[in-house]
Amino acid sequence: MAANKERVSLAGLGTVLGVWAHPDDEAFLSAGVMAQVTASGRRVVVVTATYGELGDTDAYPYEKDRMAAVRRHELAASLAAVGVSEHRSLGFADGGCAGVDAGHAADAIARIIDEVRPDTILTFGPDGMTGHPDHQAVSAWTTAAWRTTDRRARLLYATLTPKELAQWEDVHERFGGVWMSGTGPCTDEDAVAIRLDLTGDVLDRKMVALRAQATQTTGLLQALGPDAFASLCATESFVEAPVAGGDG
Repeated sequence: MAANKERVSLAGLGTVLGVWAHPDDEAFLSAGVMAQVTASGRRVVVVTATYGELGDTDAYPYEKDRMAAVRRHELAASLAAVGVSEHRSLGFADGGCAGVDAGHAADAIARIIDEVRPDTILTFGPDGMTGHPDHQAVSAWTTAAWRTTDRRARLLYATLTPKELAQWEDVHERFGGVWMSGTGPCTDEDAVAIRLDLTGDVLDRKMVALRAQATQTTGLLQALGPDAFASLCATESFVEAPVAGGDG
């Protein structure tokens, strides 16, 4: 089982809606949460804004249509590894989220919130975690949608504690490609709403979920080795979104 350090209990998360930009975002940032929520019999629904058609790598230099199709299959397998069977796609172009009409996108997410009626919504913080413009756009849309639905759900932003940030910055220094805006977010441990330190079966399921996204994770897995890769991904942290209307 996973050892949990949290201010929000997993049982208290209820029905969870994850809103992300590309397939694999949900696995890196929330596979442990999803695995434990579904294991408790609760519902998890995942939304991706794009199919990640620009995610070509040296190992998988596919053209865009093929990459999109492959990543749809990867996502289905990845979600199945953590017990998730419900996925929605917003159908936007990879790399183009910043140019999408924000009101249109927020309305689409608000409709999904009304349909699913989640107790908890997981997404990126305004920083977009890595600084990716698609991530930042998804955060803004989701936050706006949450506000229009009267904040019936709890909104949690993915973040990093100082220890986690140091690990990812080491990877960035060694291999590059992690941060698009200099560095990642950092939240003091005593300020996080939920932190999971994954071990045992839950960590194994997260690794299966990440391995299923082979076009995106194979290179890092091979570069780090399985143990170091697992250690890098073994903690998940979230911070409460600010409730003031002008924040976020």
